[in-house]
Amino acid sequence: MSEIGKRVRLERIMDRDSGNTVIIPLDHGISVGPIQGLANLPEMVDKVAKGGANAVLQQKGMVRHGHRGYGRDIGLIVHMSASTSLGPDPNNKVQVAMVEEALKLGADAVSVHINIGSETEAEQLHFLGMVSERCDFWGMPLVAMMYPRGKNITNPNAPDVVAHAARAGAELGADIIKTNYTGSPDSFRDVVAGCPVPVVIAGGPKTATDLEFLQMIEGAMKAGARGVAIGRNVFQHRDPTRMTRAICAIVHHGRSAEEAASILSER
Repeated sequence: MSEIGKRVRLERIMDRDSGNTVIIPLDHGISVGPIQGLANLPEMVDKVAKGGANAVLQQKGMVRHGHRGYGRDIGLIVHMSASTSLGPDPNNKVQVAMVEEALKLGADAVSVHINIGSETEAEQLHFLGMVSERCDFWGMPLVAMMYPRGKNITNPNAPDVVAHAARAGAELGADIIKTNYTGSPDSFRDVVAGCPVPVVIAGGPKTATDLEFLQMIEGAMKAGARGVAIGRNVFQHRDPTRMTRAICAIVHHGRSAEEAASILSER
């Protein structure tokens, strides 16, 4: 029964026609505090839902404030990891929720953040393994954010490092891997090839131009990515709904970055 439940929930966050997903993380408030774009969470959820996003990702405490019961339906992913920029080591992510809590909140999936290469990597991997077991028990999809971050990692976007991080998440039972884009379709193709579960890319820092941002997404999709999990470049955009729509044009409909960019200037 748990396998059936996991398949049903995955259908709520993955587009049935394309098999891909557009996830908008809105969990940044715990790490950096109140920031532009997230002051009114229900409003932002509504904006990205109108743009066609498949799911939003939130911390458990904000679900009751920021996941609304009106407008277009949208999937819910509850995040289970946290740290703050005020702490001694922001890379030390700790568990702040349980799978059972996410179930009670009506979540379609849960996510965890693992910093490969950090000083607390062992504890974070242990956490991932334990959450994976609970997710299998309850039929809950698991998104693992696998980021190479640590003082010994000089290039967090290096293809071999990203491929290692992605594979580690799959090895421990994640259903979807979120990780860094390596900068080119050729290099990212190796990341996808080495990971037996769907890979989606993170947005990274806010880009200089919209076209540059959309070209990154197009490159990832050409390499075999199954979508994106992108926050700031959406919720801090001047028009989050149109930006979400532009992303969906690439992820779900195979449009080029240039074609998607034209959506941002439509009247």
